[in-house]
Amino acid sequence: MSKQRKTPRGMDAASVSTGGLGEIGLENFAPYLMNRIMGRYNANLREEMAALGLTTPQMRALSVLSAKDNILIRELAVYAVVEQSTLSRALDSLAASGLIKRKTDENDSRATRVSLTDAGRVAYERLWPHMAAFYDQMFDGVDPQEQRAFVGTLQTLLGNIRKHDF
Repeated sequence: MSKQRKTPRGMDAASVSTGGLGEIGLENFAPYLMNRIMGRYNANLREEMAALGLTTPQMRALSVLSAKDNILIRELAVYAVVEQSTLSRALDSLAASGLIKRKTDENDSRATRVSLTDAGRVAYERLWPHMAAFYDQMFDGVDPQEQRAFVGTLQTLLGNIRKHDF
């Protein structure tokens, strides 16, 4: 006999796929909750980003590049969760400000790699403490083991829906 997964309100997983959003409730619909959380996270950072002259797409690009420098623009668009046309404008501005540099990929002359400059790393490092503080605030009162399990679940969810190998 198969085991039914339960949602937080006790509705089984099959009901989520067959019931309407009104039946499920926004408070039980993970995509809605994830959007609300990220919307609040980005809103909390807006003042700090503005002080650095950064937009959300620019902040996301700098953040990704701090962890995965010298990557292709198409990869950066996926990691930063920004449409490539929006990212292109953000990168133009970051390059003009001296925060990133672009160079043609050695293996594909049609592709461009993006890297942080020293100034870009400094800008990111000024923003990081605020990002970390809001991250910690999100998990206030959550047991560290539960936090690790939650992040693991998010990684599984991403793996289930992603279109890229990264």
